Order: sequence, then structure tokens, then C-alpha cells
Amino acid sequence: MIKDYHFGSIVIEGKTYKRDVQIFPSGELKAWQRKVSHEVAIEDVKEVLEQKPEIIVFGTGSPGMLRVFDDIREEIKSQGIELIIEPTKKAIEKFNELKNEGRKTAGFFHLTC
Repeated sequence: MIKDYHFGSIVIEGKTYKRDVQIFPSGELKAWQRKVSHEVAIEDVKEVLEQKPEIIVFGTGSPGMLRVFDDIREEIKSQGIELIIEPTKKAIEKFNELKNEGRKTAGFFHLTC
């Protein structure tokens, strides 16, 4: 699904994106705007949570600067959803692996810092 990633750019299904993206378990892709630039709030993931993914993968940027606070982690886990948080390059590898296994996976990918 995700073919390439470099700082500030991601290639998904042959199309290049220059903004952060969210991928729903259904495969739908949207730009990912957050309430606060380098932090994740529950509102930032609410739409994906409605699709009840099995796993959510967060790509926290090239050096991993995006913060996923404990309250978000706890909320996601309380819904029985597995959570993976890694710098974006590693998160993409894991996301692709899970999708190839047929797992109901959602992804949030921060493309810069």
C-alpha cells in the first residue's frame, strides 16, 4: 500500500502526498489535520475509531517528534485496539506488514519532524 517515504513526502498507491495522512481500515485515505501540530488529541483520531480498527499505527515523524499522550493511548487500548507508535519509516513498514496479513489496520503518518 505505502510504497515510499522521505521527510515531507509519502507515496501511497502510486500517488505522492506532501501532507500528513490518515488511512482508515477501509483503505480510505484523508489528510490528517491535528488540533495541535505535534500532539495527538482524541478528536484527531475519532473518525478512525468509529471504524473499530483492530490495530492503529502512528508514525511520529522522521525523528519521532509527534507526541501521543498517555490519555490517548489509554483510550485506544480501552477499546481493545492494539497500538503501535514508531518513527514514520518504521511505522510504515509495520503498517504494510499488517495490511498484507489482512489485519484491520488504521494508520496515522506525520511526514516531517
